[in-house]
Amino acid sequence: MTSENLKRTPLHALHASLGAKLVPFGGYEMPVQYRDGIAAEHRAVREAVGVFDISHMGEFEVTGPDRNAFVQRVTCNDVGALKPGQAQYSALLTEQGTFVDDCVVYRFADKLMIVVNAANIATDWEQVVAHKGGANVRLRDISDETGLLAVQGPGAEALLAPLTAAGIGLLPYYYFTEGKVAGKECFISRTGYTGEDGFELYCRAGDLETLWYALVGQGRAVPCGLGARDTLRLEAGYPLYGHDIDATVTPFEAGLGWIVKLDKGAEFVGLAALKQQKLAGVKRRLVGFRMLEPRAVARPGYDVYVGDRKVDVVRSGTVTPTANCAVGMTYLPIEHKQPGTRFTIDIRGNRVAAEVAPLPFVPRRTYRAVAAG
Repeated sequence: MTSENLKRTPLHALHASLGAKLVPFGGYEMPVQYRDGIAAEHRAVREAVGVFDISHMGEFEVTGPDRNAFVQRVTCNDVGALKPGQAQYSALLTEQGTFVDDCVVYRFADKLMIVVNAANIATDWEQVVAHKGGANVRLRDISDETGLLAVQGPGAEALLAPLTAAGIGLLPYYYFTEGKVAGKECFISRTGYTGEDGFELYCRAGDLETLWYALVGQGRAVPCGLGARDTLRLEAGYPLYGHDIDATVTPFEAGLGWIVKLDKGAEFVGLAALKQQKLAGVKRRLVGFRMLEPRAVARPGYDVYVGDRKVDVVRSGTVTPTANCAVGMTYLPIEHKQPGTRFTIDIRGNRVAAEVAPLPFVPRRTYRAVAAG
């Protein structure tokens, strides 16, 4: 896809003016890094606060009397467990129980919203519409009209709190509230993809620039690109669709069985296949690993071997700034998933030793306050 065919977020010109390196990602031209580089942006999030433009993500709005029952049917987690103002990590699945996409479901008093990955917006929309059936719901793809900024790091609350009267200090992890930020209507979600405390701000696309300038700058937040987002999420052990999870992998294989509620009292897409897999047991599991040889870095796509048998490829792999070593994720046969198990990775024709390591590679520091009531 040429740059002429790529979509752009409303902040595209601003990113270019800041010297961002712009790359194709999920059908968009997105900043992968700014002038100071990925490592500096990564450290800013771990040590202070960074802001990411993630307006390329997709958002589907579900309204109508059957909205809760409908989203129960198209996602694998239990929407019935959500209170208004609460969010939930979940997935859209195939009939075979594999991933169409992972997603986050937000429950409002009068609607639900499903947030999906940019590269999968069209596929996910087809999946959702195909299962509407006779449900009394209205579905809207509001992706293009919705802006989204992620404010991440231990300094996120201190930065954001003076800009809003929404009382974000009382907001637990995976809850959200509605209110103005820097004078612009938002809903503010205590969520993120970095392993640090932080917030995601959903707003009208036309309000993004005002929010960006209120958050980013000298003495405030560092602008961060997709490169740092990737190293941060890898250290935190979060899977990335298209790499660690895809249409060949089930949640049980990916170590995400906790988002599958087989007994939630509602049929959902993939239920029968996952019940069968739960009974039979999985044959492989997603694991984290560290390289054992200095300067050896396993990149995505490199072949992974147990003995002389190729068992997978590297799904994610790089040197990350906080862990300060070469780490990655891959699938191994279930009998080899324990930390300390050794295997090899083919790096440019040489078999290099790696060792299964516990996930996450860096402790997560997400906000853990418990909601009242």
